Amino acid sequence: MPGLIAGLPSPPLATLGPELGELSAFALAIGFSPLHIGLLLLVLLGPNPLRRGGLFVAGWLVTSVLAVTLLLTVGHGFLLSMDKGTHHRTGIDLLAAGALLALALKELLSREEEGEQPGWTRKLDQFCAMPLPLLLGLSAILQVASPDDLFLYAKAAGSLLTASLVRSQELLATGVFALVSGMLLIVPFTAVLILGPSKVLPMLERAKTWLFNQGDLLVGLVSLALAVYLGWQGIDGLRMA
Repeated sequence: MPGLIAGLPSPPLATLGPELGELSAFALAIGFSPLHIGLLLLVLLGPNPLRRGGLFVAGWLVTSVLAVTLLLTVGHGFLLSMDKGTHHRTGIDLLAAGALLALALKELLSREEEGEQPGWTRKLDQFCAMPLPLLLGLSAILQVASPDDLFLYAKAAGSLLTASLVRSQELLATGVFALVSGMLLIVPFTAVLILGPSKVLPMLERAKTWLFNQGDLLVGLVSLALAVYLGWQGIDGLRMA
C-alpha cells in the first residue's frame, strides 16, 4: 500500500526482504527461550493440553505484538531516527551486543562448570502447577524482562522505523515478527492439535529431555552470533556518524 512518511513514498512490504530477514533473525533469537519452550512442553504433557497450550501460545504472540507496538509508538512519538550511523540506532546496536555477549558467556561458561541440567529446569514443574491466569501473566513478564530480549525487541522496532512504513504495513510486519518469534511454540502445539496428545507424547518427552540438556548451549551460541553481528553493526554505525 503506498503511503507518505516525511514526504517520502513508503516502500511496499514485498520489497522489504532485508528488513524482514533481519526481523526474522531477531524474532527467532527471542523465540528460542528454553524456559518458555520447556513450559509449553510440560503444559502439552499435562491435563487439558489443547486449551492450556493454545492460551500459552496465544499469550506469547500477543505479548510480542504489544512489545513491538509500544516501542514503535515511543519511536514515532519521540521522532527517533534509526538510520545507520545515528546515535539512537548505534547506541541500541552496541548495548544489545554487550547484553547478548554477557548472556552468551554466562550460558556457555556456567554450562561447562555445572555439567548437568541447568537450575531453571527444576522450577518448571512449579510454574506449570500455577493457575493458568497466573502462569500466563508470569510468562508475559519473563518474555520481556531480560535486557537482551528488550534490546532485541527494540532492534526489531528500530528496523521497522528505518523502513519508513505506513501504520498498516507496520502492523502487518509486527504480526509476521510475532508469528516467527512464536514458531518454536506453534510447531509442537500444532502437532498436538493435529495428531492428538497420545500420538506425540513420546516425541514431546524426547524434545523436553534434549532441550533441558542442550538448551543453554544453543542459547549461548545464538546469543554469541547475534552479539558479533550487532557489534559489527554498531562499529559500522560509529564510523558513519
